[in-house]
Amino acid sequence: MNMPSIVAPYALAWVLFACAGAQTTPKAPCATCVAVDHATHAPDHRAHASQAANRPSVALGALGARIAAAPPYARIVVPAGVYREPTIVISKPVELVSDGAILDGEGQRTILLVQADDVTVRGFTLRNTGASQVEERAGIKVSGANRCRIEHNMFHHTAFAVYLEKTTGCVVERNQLHGTGATQSQNGNGVHAWSSDHVTVAGNEIMGHRDGVYFEFVNHGRVSDNRSSANTRYGLHFMFSNDCTYEGNTYRENGNGVAVMYSARVTMRHNRFEQNVGGAAYGLLLKDINESTIAGNAFTKNTVGVHLEGASRNSISRNVFLQNGVALRVLANAQDNVLEQNDFIGNAFDVATNSRGSYSTLRGNFWDRYRGYDLDRDGVGDVPHAPVTLFGLVVEQTPSALVLSRSAFVGLLDLAEPALRDESPRLLPARGT
Repeated sequence: MNMPSIVAPYALAWVLFACAGAQTTPKAPCATCVAVDHATHAPDHRAHASQAANRPSVALGALGARIAAAPPYARIVVPAGVYREPTIVISKPVELVSDGAILDGEGQRTILLVQADDVTVRGFTLRNTGASQVEERAGIKVSGANRCRIEHNMFHHTAFAVYLEKTTGCVVERNQLHGTGATQSQNGNGVHAWSSDHVTVAGNEIMGHRDGVYFEFVNHGRVSDNRSSANTRYGLHFMFSNDCTYEGNTYRENGNGVAVMYSARVTMRHNRFEQNVGGAAYGLLLKDINESTIAGNAFTKNTVGVHLEGASRNSISRNVFLQNGVALRVLANAQDNVLEQNDFIGNAFDVATNSRGSYSTLRGNFWDRYRGYDLDRDGVGDVPHAPVTLFGLVVEQTPSALVLSRSAFVGLLDLAEPALRDESPRLLPARGT
């Protein structure tokens, strides 16, 4: 998709804005994973590498042969060791468990290919799939199968960690997915789901992939309690995926933040969008999203907190926008949205728009720039608040004017424009900061 060109200057706004503090730059990746704070992971990685070096290699094809010989619904316990063998195909329902087995793709292939219903994979380390321009390599690929469970595994240096296609009822839970940190063309997604239903992604740590979680044509999915950080493109990216819920996740320091597009009836609650900074970065991009709920989230130190483009009939409520370059950007083609009970605190620009018209509704929000009064002391301002400033409109038309944002001249232009008005601004924030 083509990112709106006007976003770039707001990256500079974020840098110029003193209250936002110094930008936290992701540290260089360590040898084993691409952690934001890799220093805290290093002892575990060294211990893991030492243990792996001391584990015996297993005869070529031993695990594949054992799975092939097992009856359906068998529980197969795999002993510790390093397994290097061709892609292991699972074509019957089995429970595959281990506490220390390492499956190594040697930089050449997908490691596990699941083609049967009711398969569980638990307790493995899967590593080194290598990158390919002609095939989508994964630590675990599930194709045309239902009710799979992938849990408590570690993925290191995999292109795609978990790849789901044409599945129903699969669960990816409590795994560590550490990608290669390579460029987008040489990298895959942490959890990739295509043309699937009722997918659950919960409690995972995802970093160093292209997109942390990617959904396309996924309906009734649930993504909860994951931490997605330091991915080269998006922490979360989904398209054409209706009736999905995203709750309790943290998206931090991803290359372009989070992008959700061409979907309806989406629920995003109690997530944290933090320090997603760059010329085309958003805490949350809502493009052609309709009839959805964005509630109780925190947007902190992003270039743009929330960007609305072609999005209609959405409810955006009880969110906190703290120290962003632009807290909320609403384009003219975003219509009939209701934005209420949100807190806007310490942002360079609270609201930006490309239109003087008002096509969405602001009401009952807290604005730290509000200078009105409350004579009847009911906690609601007696005069409306217009959060779009004249200088903000100047920047929309002439982005280079942003370099004047800290000058005294801007004070002369710090006048309210009636593009969007909050008729009932609150005097106190609803949530703690």
